[in-house]
Amino acid sequence: MKVDTQIMTKKGITAYGCGPNEVLLFRKIADRNDVALTITEAALSVTNLELASGNQCISVDHKTHIPDSMLRALSRIGVAYISSRSTGCNHINVAYAKSVGITVGTVTYSSGSVADYTLMLMLMLVRNAKTTISRTAIRDYRLPEVRGRELRDLTIGVIGTGRIGVAVIERLQGFGCPVLAYDRYPKTSAVYAPLGTLLHQSDIITLHTPLNADTHHLLDRSRIAQMKRGALVINTGRGALLDTTSLIEALKDGRLSGAALDVLEGEEGIFYSDYQNDPIKNQQLLCLQELQNVIITPHTAYYTDHALSDMVENSIMCCLKFEKKQATWTN
Repeated sequence: MKVDTQIMTKKGITAYGCGPNEVLLFRKIADRNDVALTITEAALSVTNLELASGNQCISVDHKTHIPDSMLRALSRIGVAYISSRSTGCNHINVAYAKSVGITVGTVTYSSGSVADYTLMLMLMLVRNAKTTISRTAIRDYRLPEVRGRELRDLTIGVIGTGRIGVAVIERLQGFGCPVLAYDRYPKTSAVYAPLGTLLHQSDIITLHTPLNADTHHLLDRSRIAQMKRGALVINTGRGALLDTTSLIEALKDGRLSGAALDVLEGEEGIFYSDYQNDPIKNQQLLCLQELQNVIITPHTAYYTDHALSDMVENSIMCCLKFEKKQATWTN
């Protein structure tokens, strides 16, 4: 376990699960804000819990599930705020954290990172890029049997119009394609439609809504059955927005003509690890990867230099704001 401790006289923050690039950013931004940092590349666990001792605030990555037992342990050593370097926090039981005196916060980061990646996946699907690239890799330079399509000829359904969903819609305007949007709380001038209408009319559906109890398996068997036959699905949100079993069935029987998934149910412990020489137990992942009309990437849509810098800086700023508020209440 690599630990980097910076001793200073002011606010203290412990940052867990930091890759080498994040470590450099944390140091730079902490120096600028006169923050004492304890940084480790290891994810938060019982073996490094003590690194947070004495600090009210910690920063954690989005990859690590934090069980209730860990929240209790953090509370006992004085942690009062967890900043998750992500837009969602489904890896933390927020309600339970609150019950033991811990506030959980998320960060904003460049919406362009995920929006650009979403458009890339759309284009790869409609141009059958997976087949073309795999054929070219074995020196088969024939044209594919299935012709590509153009985005301007397709209706795109955007589910969720937060910052990322809006950024996707803005980019789609340049392609001249019709866009339908769905959100419980409309926020833009986009053309909104009831979810059932969007599912029925869209050639491509892209998911950008948070994962919670209401959106878990938002696209389940019944809603997939409502989708336009031959439609495509893009998911750069959270894996459990999609019922993976029903998705596989729809792909195999031809109801859906393809999917591009940057997130997947059961990705934890697989994505961000090297499995070249180890068996993968997630049979759904293996099944999806075998399908030529499915693109899988390992939860990397957010991963740009701009977004990473935003995540680190905003995580530190959120911790400092929390400590300032606590000090105001105390005084």
